[in-house]
Amino acid sequence: MNSRTCRLMVTLSFCLLPVRILAQTGDVDVYVREHMIMQRIPGLALTILKNGEVVKLNGYGFANLEHRIPVVPETIFQSGSVGKQFTATAVMILVEDGKITLDERISKYLNNIPKSWSRITVRHLLAHTSGMIFSPDALDFSRDYTEDELLKLAARVPLASQPGEKWSYSNLGYVVLGIIISKVTGKFYGDFIQERIFKPLGMNTARIISEADIIPNRAAGYRLVDGELKNQEWVSPTLNTTADGSLYLTAIDMAKWDAALYGEKILKKSSLDQMWAAVRLNNGKTHPHGFGWFLHEARGHKLIEHGGQWQGFTSHIARYADDKLTVIVLTNLASADLEAIAHGVATLYLPDLRPRAIKLDPNLLDAYVGQYKLTPDLVITISREQGTLFFQATGQPRIVLLAETETTFFIQGADLQFIFVKDGNGAATRLTWRKFGNIVEAKKVK
Repeated sequence: MNSRTCRLMVTLSFCLLPVRILAQTGDVDVYVREHMIMQRIPGLALTILKNGEVVKLNGYGFANLEHRIPVVPETIFQSGSVGKQFTATAVMILVEDGKITLDERISKYLNNIPKSWSRITVRHLLAHTSGMIFSPDALDFSRDYTEDELLKLAARVPLASQPGEKWSYSNLGYVVLGIIISKVTGKFYGDFIQERIFKPLGMNTARIISEADIIPNRAAGYRLVDGELKNQEWVSPTLNTTADGSLYLTAIDMAKWDAALYGEKILKKSSLDQMWAAVRLNNGKTHPHGFGWFLHEARGHKLIEHGGQWQGFTSHIARYADDKLTVIVLTNLASADLEAIAHGVATLYLPDLRPRAIKLDPNLLDAYVGQYKLTPDLVITISREQGTLFFQATGQPRIVLLAETETTFFIQGADLQFIFVKDGNGAATRLTWRKFGNIVEAKKVK
């Protein structure tokens, strides 16, 4: 079973547990602790902000299980891909400085790139439309690489698509952006963001990952192996300093970051607007992703967010832009589903984010009955009994799907929204839902 299937199975398994609708009680602490128990999260830091001002800043559980050290707001976690928004910001700073042009080809900034990269622009890298892919199997995570060695390895991998043709999440693209920042400024990208982002904002503990340095309040990372908590896997020092998400951050640092996004201390509003605009592909269609941010509509609320997962840590920032509400969650468990926690906490402050069930004509449900293949290992079976629709993943119990609209359904108490896509004759052809910032699609096969 591949890693994508495993992670989806974990998410679906959470949905099958008896989750109470704690949004009705308004108790954030109870909600968070219940999710920690359910997901077996050792430690978690939560920040909730309204209009850039902190309304809740709290730690839960343990930063280190061996020494029983509790999580506090000063606890340092790894960023994972939440770090990409800082890389994107650094690029936009250089755009404002006149040192980088978004639609300039990257060959202007990098020497000896492969011919296949000749049409890739800085914008393509920022928006994940470069076509670059890089299988983790191509790297030895116990080995140190120089920037030039990483580029040479990446250059050997054919593009998955032509620049601007498709959207495809690319860690490699952001690794290359970090190298471009270094070439343009003459500084390591981590030093540049320290100088131009962290220090001006007073993000005093934010920095590049270092296993060697003595770092007060650093949390230990964990993973679940056959249901048992284990320490994080070791990664070589240089692979923990790349620009795709290799930062140390605290809940306090992230609160300062969110507050800065309401003003122009780091970037002009016009630059932020570009970062939060949906990418436009060559065919004119758009994809809900900006520069280092996913862009969504959550039941009528504009949502700008991103998550991260790396080396025993997970992170998530969800900004409900029009409501000026932000929820930030940091944990020390590799498999934690923080999107669910962040979205659930948001419903305590924005009650109309909660789905409301409606009654449908039972005959309408027949169009959805069948089997939908997500991966070769994972098939979703949709069945109906009288007026109730049921969802069942491979090897999992059945659960009830509640109708929100004629084609949109949800699971009570879970952060999942399912949409059935119909053809012109009214027959369902696909089942889709959004998870981990991506649209997940299962095609009907039976």
